[in-house]
Amino acid sequence: MKGNDYTSSFLDDAIAIINKIDRIQIQKMIQILQDIRKNNGRLFILGVGGGAGHASHAVNDFRKIAGIESYAPTDNVSELTARVNDDGWETVFESWLKESRLSSKDCIFIFSVGGGNAEKNVSVNLVNALRFAKETGAKVIGVVGRDGGYTAKVADACVIIPTVNEKTVTPQTEAFQAMVWHLIVSSPAMQKFKMKWESTK
Repeated sequence: MKGNDYTSSFLDDAIAIINKIDRIQIQKMIQILQDIRKNNGRLFILGVGGGAGHASHAVNDFRKIAGIESYAPTDNVSELTARVNDDGWETVFESWLKESRLSSKDCIFIFSVGGGNAEKNVSVNLVNALRFAKETGAKVIGVVGRDGGYTAKVADACVIIPTVNEKTVTPQTEAFQAMVWHLIVSSPAMQKFKMKWESTK
């Protein structure tokens, strides 16, 4: 496929994805996050690879724009690597959440392409974190791709980015994860503080 053809195809697929995204799930996520903020709960954002980068960015937005106390375990590379070294990769998020005293007032937000799958040994660290979250009664939300994996099975609200092209599942999913969280923090229901460029004349 030539460069121009790929560009057109990618952008056309993006339009198709936008038209298929479940708006109801986004509204459910907003309602859950409103309740978390109202009850002084915390938001823990989990992801690996591109999802870890998203988590760091989203923590900033949820703290600075939405006024929710938020954290990403992957932001603390010293603790993260110490836990991986001492206890293993599969439990790294679970043990981090236990140390953070995760409670029923809190919420876990997952950014993942597959959503975690213990049977296929994919993102088991997310699966274990979600199992612990459900045990504690914490809310679970996520933006994931494909069939949503374990995240979609246990989430209180989950946006599954529709697959319109099997060859671009990862880039499209990760691109739209950013769109969804930016939609949420900038929505009238969630935005607590003005954003710089929207308030600059």
